[in-house]
Amino acid sequence: MQKQISNLDKLTLSNDFLFKHVMLRKRICKHILEELLHTQIADITYLEAEQTIDVYPDSHGIRLDVRIADAANTHYNLEMQVKNPVNRATGKFLLPKRTRYYQAMLDTDMLQKGQDYDELSPTYIIFFCLFDFFQDSQRIYTFKKRCLENMNIELADEAVIMFLNTLGTKGDVSPDIQSLFDYINSNTINSNFTREVADTIVEIKNDKKVRDAYMTYEMRMKDLRDEAHAEGLAEGKAQGLAEGKAEGLAEGKAEGLAEGKAKEKTATAKRLLSMGLSVEDIAKATSLSVEQVEAIEVE
Repeated sequence: MQKQISNLDKLTLSNDFLFKHVMLRKRICKHILEELLHTQIADITYLEAEQTIDVYPDSHGIRLDVRIADAANTHYNLEMQVKNPVNRATGKFLLPKRTRYYQAMLDTDMLQKGQDYDELSPTYIIFFCLFDFFQDSQRIYTFKKRCLENMNIELADEAVIMFLNTLGTKGDVSPDIQSLFDYINSNTINSNFTREVADTIVEIKNDKKVRDAYMTYEMRMKDLRDEAHAEGLAEGKAQGLAEGKAEGLAEGKAEGLAEGKAKEKTATAKRLLSMGLSVEDIAKATSLSVEQVEAIEVE
């Protein structure tokens, strides 16, 4: 019997779901950290993979791909970043301030667990980026706080942020890290280490528990997209009603539905019909034809 191909089978290491499961293999994750930081790590402990930290009920929670502590109580947060996120309203890139927020949330989470501020663990926030955010072709960009008046003076807060540029050509990295970059970029296997990573991925994809978890993950992502769509539709309708103009209402609904699927348009049309709007207005608001709305009306 031929195995059914699912979306999971098509994933590569750059996918955050698969990246997380590969990093949960202790030998692979530990080796990557040792190669990146040029140090020996006795052991690592997984604090909680894909943990969401909500420090306060009304705060903006963050989802962490993989969070780790080593035997020396240094904490690591590993993230896969495929795209360079930007605020559409301001045009500003989000990654720098995202690292600032991640760091603040990690520290606050540790303090809530009973540590004093002077006991905060050393931290590394590590982003695997499939783009060169700083446009300097460095393979690794490492950030620590330094005095602008004298760059030899470091603020020893033990917080480090690293951006790994898989497309980089400058700076030295170990052969295994470079082979990992090549594998992330093009699935090229050119070392024993990437062979191990590739074999691990095959094993992960054949694991029934992982396949079931991915189905749940896909449904959760769909729910989040649906929620975002519904919020966009609601905001559009509210804006249109506030202006008190028919075209404002239509434009608001059209904006919310711009990227919606056909079934979402149908569901919206049904709700608007129940509200007593005309077929013509609904057709304009949903980008459906009048004939399509009339067909929905008689269902």
